[in-house]
Amino acid sequence: MGTAVVTLTVMPESPEVDLEKVQADVEKLVKEFAGDRDTKAELEPIAFGLKALKYIFVMDEDLGSPDIVSEKVQESVDGVQSCEVSDVRRAIG
Repeated sequence: MGTAVVTLTVMPESPEVDLEKVQADVEKLVKEFAGDRDTKAELEPIAFGLKALKYIFVMDEDLGSPDIVSEKVQESVDGVQSCEVSDVRRAIG
C-alpha cells in the first residue's frame, strides 16, 4: 500500500482554549496511531477570535481509517468541541 496525507480539523470549545496544549495532545494521539512521521500544525481564523487547529500528518494506508484518531481526539482532549478528518490524499513520490 501507499502513504496518505491526512488533515484533521480540530474546533475548540471557545476562543479561551489553550490551542498549544490541544496541539500537543493531538500530536501525542497521532504519533500513537501513525508513528513518528512528518506533521504540520496550522491555526485557521474562524470568527470572533475563534481559531481552528488544522493538524496535518502522514500515515501508511495499511493502518486503515484515520477516523480512529479523530474520534480519540474528540473524546479525550480537553477543550475540543469537534474533530473531523477534513482531507485525505495519497502521497506521491
